[in-house]
Amino acid sequence: MEASLAHTPSAETERLVSVSGLTRQFPVGRSLFRRATSFIHAVDDVSFQLSRGDSLGLVGESGCGKTTVGKLLVKLIEPTSGHITYRLPGLDVGEGTENVPVESADISGGQLRAFRRQVQMIFQDPYESMNPRRTIYDTIAEPLAVQGMGTVLDRVDMVSEILMLVGLTPPATFLFRHPHELSGGQRQRVAIARALVVEPSFVVADEPTSMLDVSSRTGIMNLMQQLAHGLGIAYLYVTHDLAVARYMCHRIAVMYLGKIVELGETEELLRNPLHPYTRALLSAVPVPDPGHRREPPNIVGDLTAPIDPPARCRFYDRCPLATHHCRDNPHPAFEEKAPDHWVACYEV
Repeated sequence: MEASLAHTPSAETERLVSVSGLTRQFPVGRSLFRRATSFIHAVDDVSFQLSRGDSLGLVGESGCGKTTVGKLLVKLIEPTSGHITYRLPGLDVGEGTENVPVESADISGGQLRAFRRQVQMIFQDPYESMNPRRTIYDTIAEPLAVQGMGTVLDRVDMVSEILMLVGLTPPATFLFRHPHELSGGQRQRVAIARALVVEPSFVVADEPTSMLDVSSRTGIMNLMQQLAHGLGIAYLYVTHDLAVARYMCHRIAVMYLGKIVELGETEELLRNPLHPYTRALLSAVPVPDPGHRREPPNIVGDLTAPIDPPARCRFYDRCPLATHHCRDNPHPAFEEKAPDHWVACYEV
C-alpha cells in the first residue's frame, strides 16, 4: 500500500517524508508509584508520504490528533511505534549516507542540528510563539546562529532578505521592533520568516491562519503558496477548515480520532467524498448564499473518548452507515476506491 499512496509515479526519487504505521499514545493516571493502565490514542496507525514541493492538508475536528502528527514529524515528541523516514539534503548518519532515507529514530546528536535546518514548524499562535523581550531581528536570526550560518553582518543581510520575501518592507523598520508592536498578520509573517530563513525542505504549518482576521489570512495563504512554488518546500498543512485546505493543498487527508479515514487528491476528495465523516465535514462548510438551505450533517452524538477506544471503526458510534459487521471487526484498512483515492470504511 505504501508505494501506491505516492503522489506521482516518480515520487520515490523525490519523496522527502514517508510515514508508516505512526502511533502515539499518552499514558493516563500514571504516578510515581503506579504504572499507567490506560492510554490516550492520539495518533493510531497513520501512513502517508510527501514529495518535494508537495502539500498535504491534514483535516479534522479538534482533538483528532492533527497537531500531534505535526509534532511527531518535527521530532518535538517521539512516536510510540511506527516509522518516519526522511530523505533530506545535508542529513547523513554515517559516511557516504547523505541524502539517503534516514529513520527518525536514528537522528540524534550531531545529525539533529542538520535535521532542524531541513524541517521546520510554523506554530498556530503568533502571539505565544515569540519571546516578547526579543526583537524581530533576534527572533529570526536565532536559527541562523544555532546553525552557524554566516557572520553577524551576513545574518543582518539574510534577515533583511527574508523579511522582504514575506512582505515586511522596508526591513529596516521591522528589524529592531518587538512583537507587541506588530499586528497579528505581521507577527505570523515573522513566524514564517523564522521558519524559512534556514532554507528548509519540509515545513509543518499548524493552522497558521486560524488566529488572523480574513484580510490577513488571505495574504498569508498567498504568501505560503508563492514560497512553496518558488522554493520547492513540502508542506504538511494542519487545519480544521476544508476551504483553506482546498486552497492550499494538493492532497487532503481526513483524520478522525487518531486515524486517517480518507485521503486523496484535493478536488477528487471534495467532489466525491466517500467516507461518511468527510461528507459530514463538507456539509458543515458555509455557503456564501443567504438563501441556500441544506440538510444538517447526518451524524449523531459527540466525539468518542480517545482513551483506550474499542478496536472497531472509530466512527462507529456516530456513523449513519454502521452495521454489525463494523461493530464486530477491527478498524477497516485503507482501500483504493478510486485512482489515488483511499478510504477506510467497510460500507463504501
